[in-house]
Amino acid sequence: MQRVDVAVVGGGPAGSSAGRAAAAEGADALVIEKGVPRADREGLGPDSTDAAGILDYWVDIMDLDVPIPEHVKLRELSGADFIGPNASVEMDETGIDSSYPNFGFTFQRARMDDWLRKRAEDAGAEYRVGTGVREVESDLRGSPTHQLTLKDGTEIEAEYLILADGPQRTITGQVLEPLLPDGQYDGLASTTANHIAYQEYREFPEELLETDRLKFWWGHMPGHTAYPWVFPNDGQVARVGLTMPIGLDLDTVENREDYALLRPEDERVPAGKEYISRLLEHAYPSYDAEDFPLLEDRGKAKGTETYPISSTRPIESPTAANVAVVGGAMGATSAFHEGGDHVAIRSGKEAGRLAGLGALRAYNYEWKRAIGEEVRRNVVLADMVRDYGPSDWDRVFGLASAMQPDEGGRTDWLDAIRAGPGALKLFAQYQWGKFQVRDGGYCQVREGDYSV
Repeated sequence: MQRVDVAVVGGGPAGSSAGRAAAAEGADALVIEKGVPRADREGLGPDSTDAAGILDYWVDIMDLDVPIPEHVKLRELSGADFIGPNASVEMDETGIDSSYPNFGFTFQRARMDDWLRKRAEDAGAEYRVGTGVREVESDLRGSPTHQLTLKDGTEIEAEYLILADGPQRTITGQVLEPLLPDGQYDGLASTTANHIAYQEYREFPEELLETDRLKFWWGHMPGHTAYPWVFPNDGQVARVGLTMPIGLDLDTVENREDYALLRPEDERVPAGKEYISRLLEHAYPSYDAEDFPLLEDRGKAKGTETYPISSTRPIESPTAANVAVVGGAMGATSAFHEGGDHVAIRSGKEAGRLAGLGALRAYNYEWKRAIGEEVRRNVVLADMVRDYGPSDWDRVFGLASAMQPDEGGRTDWLDAIRAGPGALKLFAQYQWGKFQVRDGGYCQVREGDYSV
């Protein structure tokens, strides 16, 4: 049996960052990654998917000690457009202080993962790819230890266990469910607690693609935080995709005729491929979907990617059991903003650093200190828009445009007052929502809920 100080389940951004940070503190760290193929990666790697990109202040949240290499980046961004059925908002600044000079950048996810893996290995962590974890048995008597059995039969004993297996929570569920009261883990189950996302790599006509802006369409398809997007990649290539809740029943959708991407004959939610064809023809009415050819040598397989996104609130970890949950497994990614690499990297780094120091009990405090405001903001915004329909998005985008500061920066009470009663009410709702989930109240599982 192999014995290590820190075992990390999952080798994506959170897992690689955890392994690197633990090894940098002198711990014997092992990162275990089952490994999946991608069309744009030579070897096996994490079940990763290209995300929207990295915003300026996200760079600071990640707290990397070196800049992200240029070969990982694809496009520097100047802004993002949020498009409703009849109103839209242009955002040219995030409004949050940051050290990064531009609005942000898009990047090639496989290259990012490979870079993070190399950093972990260079720090001394072992990155084992090609077999996953089959089961975990934890001995919580005295000083807790964890025995991992891999799918190839290998057995590993670790003092500290970091769970970075993504929103599917395949192993996280095994570890956490016995520690929680009956039924409490059900709210974290991947089949009910996630959105599904789908995207395609398409080549755009030169005159259509804005290569320095992200585009999101809100109120065009039904479902909580359901929206399509276009994200620029290299050349004239963009990722066209969408996110939507799992298992949405169209019979429960009110005013379905108001959604531009639904058709009267739809008996069920359209497949992702059909939604994307409809988006392209709706957003670019002088063109057909065939004018945006699919590039089959990109992405996971044949130019497409399908993946889950956590739509739960985040959870605290049972640190008394020497267990930390990081990244998508802890609900740190968000269906609202379609991405979470920055909080995955930072939560992994904090967990690995503290495990390497033998101080994991501080993890729940430290990750909230590092990324808590970002998480709180996303939780509140997702709650605010939960029941929005197309007309609500038009109303909110109109108010948001009116509230934007004249010279950039973050919207404040004065901007809301200046924009009128509707804007003031919206801004007050947001501030009240943040107040209600202060002090970690945005977590749906707290450390005291575990029986350790």
